[in-house]
Amino acid sequence: MSSNTTNNQDQEIDLSMISKKIGNIFQDFLNFLFKCILFAKKNYLVLGFLFVLGAVLGWLSDSTNKSYNQDIVVSPNFGSTEYLYNKIDFLNSKVQQDDSITLKALGIVDYEKIVLIKVKPVIEIYNFINNNEGQTANNAQNSQNFEFVKLLAEDGDINKIIVDDLTSKNYSHHTIHISTKGLASNKNLIDPIMSFLNKSEYYLSYQNSYVKNMNIKIKQNDLIITQIDNVLNQFTNNTANNQKSDKLVYYNENTQLNDVIKTKDGLINENGYLKNQLIVLDKIIKENSRVTNIKNTKGIGNKLKLVLPVLFIGFYLFYRFFKKFYKSQTEKLLNK
Repeated sequence: MSSNTTNNQDQEIDLSMISKKIGNIFQDFLNFLFKCILFAKKNYLVLGFLFVLGAVLGWLSDSTNKSYNQDIVVSPNFGSTEYLYNKIDFLNSKVQQDDSITLKALGIVDYEKIVLIKVKPVIEIYNFINNNEGQTANNAQNSQNFEFVKLLAEDGDINKIIVDDLTSKNYSHHTIHISTKGLASNKNLIDPIMSFLNKSEYYLSYQNSYVKNMNIKIKQNDLIITQIDNVLNQFTNNTANNQKSDKLVYYNENTQLNDVIKTKDGLINENGYLKNQLIVLDKIIKENSRVTNIKNTKGIGNKLKLVLPVLFIGFYLFYRFFKKFYKSQTEKLLNK
């Protein structure tokens, strides 16, 4: 009985101590808050001046140093993805070196506005695996892409594999990102860059040969389709003539008429795909979309009017804290 009474008393003491500590912490917080109020009241002129100064300087800086982003989504044709990345790296190196001679020679009039230029893949893993373009020949490629991703994923994290350079450079779309100081002009900045990317003797000759072969394929398919139409028309005419006669006619089940119709349908689909490809393959680096002059709001971009006041007041508070700390430590040493 006495043991239970002792335990209850110990628990009451513990709860009392915890409650007292919580009360002390709350009181310390109130004291700190009150000291902050007193400090602000005593130094409101200095704090107000620093806030206004930071806001004005930040507003002026944001107004004069506006940063913008330009994003161009492109499709590298004829296996030119590595070529695209190398060319963009070359341009960025010239920008960082401030090589005005080279950049001017490329026709980039507003080269001094460029802060950074880079290229990154448009992550589209599902399109990469299911490369459905309306032609049956892609089925084998789809299977290869799936097995490729599956093999890589066996030895690592699939999320890292998706954005890995080895995988990402196989995606069909990539974004050229250009950061500029001030507004960018299509004529004086972006168009010259795109023109530079599409100047390659090797890829231009490859493109010429590729397009010629594609046109030959389309003509051959058209010829076969015409021949199939003639066969079907002849079959239709024969059927009509036989129906007019009184004789009963039996057709051989092995006429493979369905196969002929399927062949025609496949050739029509293939020609449609090839004609669409001719539109895409008119450039080595085909531009798909362009979004220009997007105001940069990342980081402290266009936020200095808010950042500088906080920064100035923070430096002032740190100075006062350091001064008080130095004074107290000096008094302690002198009193020893």
